[in-house]
Amino acid sequence: MTSENTTSKGLRGIVAGKTALSTVGVSGTGLTYCGYDITDLAQHASFEEVVYLLWYQRLPTSSELSDFCDRLVSLRQWPGELLEIMERIPKTAHPMDVMRTACSGVGHYYPETEVLDDRAEQQHPIAERILVLLPGLLLYWYHFSHHGKRIELQSEEKTIAGYFLDRLHLQAPSELPLNVMQASLILYAEHEFNASTFTARVTASTLSDLYSCITAAIGALRGPLHGGANEAAMALIERFDTPDLAEAGILECLARKDKIMGFGHAVYRHSDPRSDIIKAWLPKLVSSEEDKRLFAVSERIEAVMRREKSLFPNADFYHAGAYHALGIPTPLFTPIFVLSRTSGWVAHVFEQRADNRIIRPNADYIGVEPQTWLSIEA
Repeated sequence: MTSENTTSKGLRGIVAGKTALSTVGVSGTGLTYCGYDITDLAQHASFEEVVYLLWYQRLPTSSELSDFCDRLVSLRQWPGELLEIMERIPKTAHPMDVMRTACSGVGHYYPETEVLDDRAEQQHPIAERILVLLPGLLLYWYHFSHHGKRIELQSEEKTIAGYFLDRLHLQAPSELPLNVMQASLILYAEHEFNASTFTARVTASTLSDLYSCITAAIGALRGPLHGGANEAAMALIERFDTPDLAEAGILECLARKDKIMGFGHAVYRHSDPRSDIIKAWLPKLVSSEEDKRLFAVSERIEAVMRREKSLFPNADFYHAGAYHALGIPTPLFTPIFVLSRTSGWVAHVFEQRADNRIIRPNADYIGVEPQTWLSIEA
């Protein structure tokens, strides 16, 4: 028997649970975290404040924030065996596969207990460790595999944004790049029941450990229909030397019905507030002639897509130019998504655990009718 009135391909429009963490396309400029509009958070908050907000569903006091940041800095410790694992991952590996291995690997050394009554006390310290270790392990692998260099993993930078830029470029970031990176991490932190977040919640509903939940989410983000749009957008933008060539090229793509990555959204209908915020940073950030060219090309592509298809850029499109201007290699774009969204994934695991029921939807059977078994004679 089918239930056509409740069946939705891709679960579009189906309410699969409740959350107090975010709203998408509902109020404010289009995205809120625990009641705070994303525009206010990107302008006034640090990424660490947003993480605290998502995990505790309230903003920290100044002393709570200071203690939280101090704990995160203190967790920048790596077992030598874990670094050896990262050194064995080849240069040719996809950085998202590296992230998946790193998260799973950390779980071997700092496991979460199987005793459910103890998890409430353990989950926050383990979440903090995952949040801190992933950027360091990613950059350790990157420098070792690409340059044969074992970098120091300690840094004077107190924030995750500053730490990432510092360990990537091996020098302290200036104020503007730091502010842009902070904003970027905030913009990507949380987005309701997207594919990777729902994957984390499904895994959590089985009472699996936190590492498994986040590793599963990374696997979902690995897919090109969820993560990777900023990398694809960068590849597209870099194809064109001038805005005029970009317009002609995009028109050709549209004529062939090619998919233009970085445009449109499953929930937003008129604009993506995250795109507007990150785009506003670009005129201040771009300085080289190449970055100025890429920005001009990006704006022309946006204009063509709005004119021809009534499509708007999503968060990934202008992030491509921002990350390029920050000197971040394109293959590391989606892993940055992981570094940010881990905060939201963790918050959803906490929420799922607090009021859990295993997630087990039904399916409409579309196979053959019941068959009669017949023995096949030789």
